[in-house]
Amino acid sequence: MKKGAKIVKKSVVLLFSVFAMLSVFTGCGQEGVPEQEEAFSGAGQTASDAVAEEGSWAVYWYLCGSDLESGGGFATYDLGELLEVSLPENVNVVIETGGSSVWHNDLVDAGLLQRWLYNSEGLSLVDEQPAANMGDAGTLEEFLRFAKDNYPAEKTAVVFWNHGGGSVAGAAFDELYDYDSLTLEEMYDAFTGVWDSSVENPPLEMIGFDTCLMATVDVAYTFADLAHYLVASQESEPGNGWYYAGWVGALAEDPLMDGAALGRIICDTYYAGCEEVGTQDNVTLSLTDLSMAGPLLDAYEAFGAEALAAACADPRFFSEFGRLAARSENYGGNTREQGYTNMVDLGHMARQSLDVLGSAQAVVDALNACILYQVNGQYRTEATGLSCYYSYDGDVDNFNSYASLGAGTAFKYFYAYELTGELDESGMEYIAESGFDTLQEVQSLASMGWDGVALDVDEEGVSFLTLGPQADGILAGIGFSLYYVDEENDMMMLLGTDNDMEADWDNGIFSDNFRGVWGSIDGSLVCMDLSFEGEDYNLYSVPVLLNGEEYHLQVSYDFGVGQWNILGARRGIDENGMADKDLRLLQEGDEITTVWYLATATGEDDFEPYAAETILVGPDTAFAEMPLPEGRYAMICEMRDAADNYAYSDPVIFDCDDGEIFTTVYGD
Repeated sequence: MKKGAKIVKKSVVLLFSVFAMLSVFTGCGQEGVPEQEEAFSGAGQTASDAVAEEGSWAVYWYLCGSDLESGGGFATYDLGELLEVSLPENVNVVIETGGSSVWHNDLVDAGLLQRWLYNSEGLSLVDEQPAANMGDAGTLEEFLRFAKDNYPAEKTAVVFWNHGGGSVAGAAFDELYDYDSLTLEEMYDAFTGVWDSSVENPPLEMIGFDTCLMATVDVAYTFADLAHYLVASQESEPGNGWYYAGWVGALAEDPLMDGAALGRIICDTYYAGCEEVGTQDNVTLSLTDLSMAGPLLDAYEAFGAEALAAACADPRFFSEFGRLAARSENYGGNTREQGYTNMVDLGHMARQSLDVLGSAQAVVDALNACILYQVNGQYRTEATGLSCYYSYDGDVDNFNSYASLGAGTAFKYFYAYELTGELDESGMEYIAESGFDTLQEVQSLASMGWDGVALDVDEEGVSFLTLGPQADGILAGIGFSLYYVDEENDMMMLLGTDNDMEADWDNGIFSDNFRGVWGSIDGSLVCMDLSFEGEDYNLYSVPVLLNGEEYHLQVSYDFGVGQWNILGARRGIDENGMADKDLRLLQEGDEITTVWYLATATGEDDFEPYAAETILVGPDTAFAEMPLPEGRYAMICEMRDAADNYAYSDPVIFDCDDGEIFTTVYGD
């Protein structure tokens, strides 16, 4: 079903610009496609005579090209996929192009906003506007009004194409306007400027996001009175994105289908397309019935209210809930190295909470009723269809950005109390309804004096940290960082972080389970950081230079088969909150340069990145464990609380020699 040409998306040489753009956009060589002059002189109906025909469909495609188009031609290729479809007379696709400094085809003008109609007669340019920010609500509203007035239909879908950043950052990052994006509030304002909202009879059939990270409870809340269905991804999408020839082609064959049927096809063709090019391992895409969003939002609010009450009764609950969130599937990275989206799977977090919060089951049940269909890869098996906000980064400014939007109230007070130790007047009124009139002090690592605590070593050379029972109410996570130590040259090299430890939470004793091995690519040691700890698999992030550009390899370890896999390479979350949509698969001939982080062993300078070994990717390039090379190493326990504060133990020093570990020096 998926055409092999999709693989060529990674190439700068675009068949679309050579043939399709010449023959289809200009009308040369394709019968029935009007010239541009004809398009402007009356290809579209006027607002006064446009009538929605019974059984008709319209797709309004907000195609903000951004750096995805200027850097790789991804928007052009999806346009090419669309043009493979022959549409019936009762299906129209209305497209607005903009938001990119360069278009990899011969007719889209990067200096203008252009509006195109693709219908049974082909593709026509029907309107041009001066350049404007596609991350602005006014630009979106003007396009939606133009499309609705001129090309109405009985069933309408609006599809966003671009990067996405989750509930806070939104979608449609315009490269020409400093990557400004549409927030959820701006989207809602634009839509309600064109349509009357109604929970009982929403005006649109479907809202779709061919972007990263937009399948969230907050997005569902935003569009619940505007559309019947939502199709979006919880995780970052790969660059190949939705398969337009597949789903638009299915709509062309059966325009009588509703949004639920179309949503399933979008999910299935997307996953099949990802399988075709090898990007399926950690993808997600879900179809949400927005008519069921109300019961889900009620259950989500009750879940948050119970969590808040538990924290008010005993603030140590923040730590317990933080550990549950750390074990829940989350999306977009959420590490210090890659940046934070603060998006966690709602259903997985609720399932993790079943033993401590009775309201969690109602969330699971409501979510099951709300999600009609979903697809997910083998390293996204816990995905349940919608994400929610969790403050992984503990950043008050980021939280404040979230608190001004989105679904529910209780969790916002929960995070406010957790991060600041306070609630405003409205928050105090909220908890008063649960019988609380004062707040207890929230303990954090800052008040425990655990920074620099000594590690002990038993007779077998196993290091362990003793913090006592109070650790259960302070720590949201614990792991270790590993360093290579070159005393002769006064140098330390950070090798990364992992969680291979035995934890006795009742007594606060944490022992390392280190086996003297670490990750490598073709025998070259790498720096790697744990990004997700699951029951069936762990995910790691490996900083590299890929052909000279900064990336993070996404690496999985599958416990079931004991196997490492390189899933691809992504850039991190940028300063605007934009997630990288392009999952870059390794190709033969690529150059991977490992990145290490160095600092002096005796000084207090920060670790700085250092380009180390360069590996030429071949047919058998693989990620694997390798014994640590001979030398001296240091292990430090990393303690993290629910507000993402860290404390670090004193190091334990050990020597590696021929695969054996010998502890020689340990903490004071």
